[in-house]
Amino acid sequence: MELHFLGTGAGVPSKTRNVSSIAFSLPEYGGRMWMFDCGEGSQHQILHTSLRLRKLEKLFVTHMHGDHIFGIPGLLASRSFQGGESPLTLYGPPGIQRYVDMSLSLSGTHLPFELDVVEMEDGMTVEDPPLTVHIGQLDHRVPCFGFRVVERDAPGKLLVDKLKAFGVPPGPVYRKVKQGETVQLEDGRIMDGRDFLGPVRRGRIVTVLGDTRRCDRAVTLAKHADVLVHEATYSEAERELARAYFHATAGEAAETAVEAQVSTLILTHVSPRYHEKEDVLLQEARRIFTRSFLAQDGSSFTVSRY
Repeated sequence: MELHFLGTGAGVPSKTRNVSSIAFSLPEYGGRMWMFDCGEGSQHQILHTSLRLRKLEKLFVTHMHGDHIFGIPGLLASRSFQGGESPLTLYGPPGIQRYVDMSLSLSGTHLPFELDVVEMEDGMTVEDPPLTVHIGQLDHRVPCFGFRVVERDAPGKLLVDKLKAFGVPPGPVYRKVKQGETVQLEDGRIMDGRDFLGPVRRGRIVTVLGDTRRCDRAVTLAKHADVLVHEATYSEAERELARAYFHATAGEAAETAVEAQVSTLILTHVSPRYHEKEDVLLQEARRIFTRSFLAQDGSSFTVSRY
């Protein structure tokens, strides 16, 4: 799993940050790709990566503010020009269907692929084995959602030396053991495959939140996540301003990371007002949660399985 930050700014583009968009690539699952948000210019930003829009399967949109949706029509058109023919599902808040339909209709844009638009509700889940996406509404001035992506647990490592010591040579039986099945050997012995596997490998958890004030739902969505992507629109000096505009400070993002007991916090959605003084946001977060990082346009993060 890899997170590719296409746009990390808030509100409007700046000289160093485009508006919100994250690509989520899954090389271990056939090179599939999802996206979270699609601010203006996202179709251009993706050209600076090795990713291909024809691989895009799902687009999750946190809310209907322009810096998160203005890139959708162009991205859909670019996907068609780049040979994308497989179905694409777009998940977004109420109103996303009308926005997409009107944009494509008024611009005369024809899509050669099937586009399914799903308007989200608080508490819904999306199943796409081996991944499940849990969707929850956050605290913003318009309906805004966060996403908790949970990977299914994987069987433990096959204990080959233990199998050989038990007198089981390599062969088809290894596949059954790997699946944890009970196997009867040719000599009549019965073995429980689970006895020949290492500890179950916990599935990874990635949480991507939309714009939000600090709230309990953010903590729930982020609980024990390997990676939490959280907005950091303001510094601590402007905490009251952040609250008034339904946003969070870098320190509040770190407080959420501590309460949720996440492994890594990645800050994004940085206001242009912090151009050339962004380090203050990272310093404020790290005073509370050491493993904090500040995303930059073009940066990426690999979510390793432990």
